[in-house]
Amino acid sequence: MRVLQLCNKPPFPAVDGGCIAIKNISLGLLASNVNLRLITISTAKHPFIPDEYPQNFIKQTKAKGVFVDTRINIIDAFSALVTSDSYNVSRYFSTDYDRELQKVLKRHKFDVIHLESLFMTPYLGTIRKYSKAKVILRSHNLEHLIWERLANVEKKSAKRLYLKHLSTKLKQYEKNVLNEVDGIAAISFDDQIRYQSLNCSIPLITIPFGIDLEKYVCECRDVEQPVSFCHIGSMNWAPNIEGVNWFLDDILPKIKNPNFKVNLAGREMPTYLNNLKDPKVQSHGAVENANDFINNYDVMIVPLLSGSGMRIKIIEGMALGKAVITTTVGAEGIDAQNGQNIIIANSPVEFAKAIDNLMSNPQKASDIGKHARRLVEEKYDNREIMQDLITFYQSV
Repeated sequence: MRVLQLCNKPPFPAVDGGCIAIKNISLGLLASNVNLRLITISTAKHPFIPDEYPQNFIKQTKAKGVFVDTRINIIDAFSALVTSDSYNVSRYFSTDYDRELQKVLKRHKFDVIHLESLFMTPYLGTIRKYSKAKVILRSHNLEHLIWERLANVEKKSAKRLYLKHLSTKLKQYEKNVLNEVDGIAAISFDDQIRYQSLNCSIPLITIPFGIDLEKYVCECRDVEQPVSFCHIGSMNWAPNIEGVNWFLDDILPKIKNPNFKVNLAGREMPTYLNNLKDPKVQSHGAVENANDFINNYDVMIVPLLSGSGMRIKIIEGMALGKAVITTTVGAEGIDAQNGQNIIIANSPVEFAKAIDNLMSNPQKASDIGKHARRLVEEKYDNREIMQDLITFYQSV
């Protein structure tokens, strides 16, 4: 099978959840003997750096990056306010990338063209013009839902109205483009149901985020030691900033155990967090290896109020045998059971209580972590997930 993977960001270096998800699709397809070619958008935020790729990856995939300036342009953004365009999506279209895509499509035939995220759909016109391949949209989330949820919790009226405007435009764009592809591989069953509610008439399947379990080694910690906590996530993603602020402002003051301390890590850590003078909060900024950082602690907190799709870092934390405390929003798309292999807490009081309970019961934290690892082994093994994706390609 010949597959062309079009990416809105490079799979390497895997600096955030989106990159990791794309990387695991690429490696999974290669491991399944798919003839894969890859063209990615390269940005100032996510540059294409050949030296970051595994040996032979670029040779196997003929991977190429095309720079696209996706930074927000005030004039274009303002113009989009009074037009039908969704600026969130349109800024990913580039004539340079389109030209490279045309060149590849004219020279090579593909069975499937795999679009990583809604942001690659502006190239559908070119794909249809130069290729007869089936087009599969790999949906990492419903983009409009992220902004809709951000708007719902925004306290400033002007910003709330703007976020609702963005959400409305994105929702309309998603509805319009859904039936222009040949199939959608949603990252969660919840998202698959949402697509159906948008009158999606094409084939749909849930293909969750999968991992290579061999790369996630659990480091069992002594249950006699105090329970330790961490949070890791790219801090240039609005829902992560919102969640950490919610934790610091509303949850932290309600934690009763005086020995509680949380360790924060992530790219582009805001200055105010790095300079925070609170003995209960330690900011590490960007870390060299996320798995090593997570393995230093017993519990991962993921205080998300908005977002959509599936939280990659939660699956990775579970794969490393960590107990995870998150919200219903954070746990969306993960087939976990509250109290068994994850802890769900939706209010500051519930979240603080969950933390206090684990601090007073280290064995419980250990048990939840072990059950979490077992869940990942059973349902999120990338090898099996890739076979499901390839079968979906063939059926479409």
